[in-house]
Amino acid sequence: MNKKITVIMLTLILLVILFVGCSNKAEDTPAPEAYIPKELTVQFFPSHHKDTLEEKVKPLEALLSKKLGIPVKISVATNFNSLIDAMASKQIDVGFLPPSAYVLAKDRGIADILVQAQRYGVNEPSGKNTKDLVDYYRSIIVVKKDSNIKKLEDLKGKRIAFQDTSSASGYIWPIAEMKKAGINIKTDVEQVKIKGHDTAILALLNDEVDAAAVFEDARNTVKEDIKDVFDKVVPIYFSKPIPNDTISVRSDMSAEWQVNIKDAFIDISKDPAGKKILNDVYSHVGYISSNDSKFDIVREYKRLVENTSP
Repeated sequence: MNKKITVIMLTLILLVILFVGCSNKAEDTPAPEAYIPKELTVQFFPSHHKDTLEEKVKPLEALLSKKLGIPVKISVATNFNSLIDAMASKQIDVGFLPPSAYVLAKDRGIADILVQAQRYGVNEPSGKNTKDLVDYYRSIIVVKKDSNIKKLEDLKGKRIAFQDTSSASGYIWPIAEMKKAGINIKTDVEQVKIKGHDTAILALLNDEVDAAAVFEDARNTVKEDIKDVFDKVVPIYFSKPIPNDTISVRSDMSAEWQVNIKDAFIDISKDPAGKKILNDVYSHVGYISSNDSKFDIVREYKRLVENTSP
């Protein structure tokens, strides 16, 4: 009996030692350190022609570097997915993510929102900006003025220019609302994938497609070269509001540097030179604090179209 008691006691002591040892080992394991950049890498998504966009965003490097006190390198992504992948692999610190791309990155634990863009509202049918700042935009479907397409239902049997499947205004919103209108996106229309909303407008003008899904009002992106584009191209559809683009940061960025970067972009948006760059690139005229719940509508629309992609 004494032997059994002794064995039991020794076993209990051994278990206690092992437990304490494991606890100490867990306590000794340091938590992952927050990321502090020595050079900040920023990437844009290509809403315009990539080469043109690269020329426009380069001057932003010096402005950001001056605000942050570290070198800044800015580049343009091939597409939305490549930007998200670059943030996931820690190659890119800050991404200009449209709403659908932001939701994808956030839900994968890759990125957190810093700010949400503000734009001037758009007055239709002129396409001119209002004086009101808004944190949303809309998708429009445009056709040539002499087209017999007057409403969504008339798109059946037509060739339609869409952007990448992660584009809110160039794919998700129009696809969702075409579906609501009884259009089978797989069989009733021919999808033509085009990179860049300006390129989609040009494809329409060149009769490469019968209609184009773009942001409101993408006609302004080609107005400098095609003065009468508003006379030649008209919208037949306006979507419900879409949350404006985000500037998002990789999720392991230190809290202090998140604030630094956020403040830098807000300050630059108030600086005449910086404001011009941001306005030329994305029509951004300011930034406001935001939160993830504003993008639940994006998740809802993504679920609506997830079974309609070809």
